[in-house]
Amino acid sequence: MTDHKAFVSSLPRETLSALNTTEDTPGLRHLAGHAGLILFLGCWIAFGWPLWQLALVAQGIAICFLFTLEHEATHKTPFKTEAINEWVGRICGLLIFLPFEWFRYFHLAHHRFTNIPGKDPELIAGAKPEGWGNYIVHVTGIPYWVDTIDKTIGNAFGRAPGDYVPERAHARVRSEAKWMMVIYGFAIASLFVTPLLWWVWLLPCLLGQPFLRLYLLAEHGRCAFVANMFENTRTTYTNRIVRFLAWNMPYHVEHHTLPQVPFHKLPDLHDHMQGQHQVTSNGYAQFTTEYIANMR
Repeated sequence: MTDHKAFVSSLPRETLSALNTTEDTPGLRHLAGHAGLILFLGCWIAFGWPLWQLALVAQGIAICFLFTLEHEATHKTPFKTEAINEWVGRICGLLIFLPFEWFRYFHLAHHRFTNIPGKDPELIAGAKPEGWGNYIVHVTGIPYWVDTIDKTIGNAFGRAPGDYVPERAHARVRSEAKWMMVIYGFAIASLFVTPLLWWVWLLPCLLGQPFLRLYLLAEHGRCAFVANMFENTRTTYTNRIVRFLAWNMPYHVEHHTLPQVPFHKLPDLHDHMQGQHQVTSNGYAQFTTEYIANMR
């Protein structure tokens, strides 16, 4: 048994350099596929094609899983061009109501203190649910909506964004939140003219959020509260559809071990990591079943 630091030290310098190299083409190709799926499903709903009600759920999943792209953009890895990373991250944050400038510092603090009680902001913001009541409420996505709306409004009005956000970033965090509120205001106003955004964006987000909650629970749920990424993080073996929607983030041990590796090279890092994984699941159905079975 080894820890993630020893594993990284064991990799040849050439291998690390190849894994860490960012590119624009793979990210733009993946983005075109993800955005194209959202556009197609939006048209399906808007034009009322057969089974459009089912498309509402698919659209919600496709939009909510933009979280994984926003998450990657905080690391500046999906694209080589920094401006693309920044604007894609902001647009994703706008669509899923998660301020990008603020989330970057929240998430980087999570990487510094992964699964360490009292230090990891994900655990401080809300521990993984135990007990049926907490679990059901968590999966509905209601706590997410309450927290992110409160955070956006608080940021806009100058409330302290958190100790993990440096003073130099406060103005950017506040400005972004203000612009988001302006855009949301126009979106709400548009509903008095046409309900289009309700059907192709807002309602699907509500329906898709539970799927994202279940997915995210697997990343660190029921993992050890230690500093070793091989013990505090889970890689979940799943199908190509989930890996596509989640931008390869089911390779989560890999991502936490070397967060500077772009999403399209995580399968290569996974191959280098064979024999090192200590926490895995064979699919999200298995993880969910085991999580529920061990509910306290």
